[in-house]
Amino acid sequence: MTLQDFKSSLTQNHPSPSWSVQLQALWYDGKDQWKQAHDLVDQLDDLASAHVHAYLHRVEEDLWNARYWYNRAKQPEFKGSLEDEWETLVVLFLPKAH
Repeated sequence: MTLQDFKSSLTQNHPSPSWSVQLQALWYDGKDQWKQAHDLVDQLDDLASAHVHAYLHRVEEDLWNARYWYNRAKQPEFKGSLEDEWETLVVLFLPKAH
């Protein structure tokens, strides 16, 4: 799957259940459903979920909370645009071809 395939899937009603929870959260965010996206990763404490969680708090302009989650994810604070970060994260979590 490519980034463009993922973006095209935003016309669907639901994300693929075969995707990781992180990718599903990014899908909901891509549809401007922030709460649904946040609810998926809010109670998870793995590094990947913390990374998406950081991005989501950046979206809502809660930078203190975003920095907390970047730290939990062991990731630097993203300095580019929200769109660039979203795309970077999507590519990171896309299923890899075997």
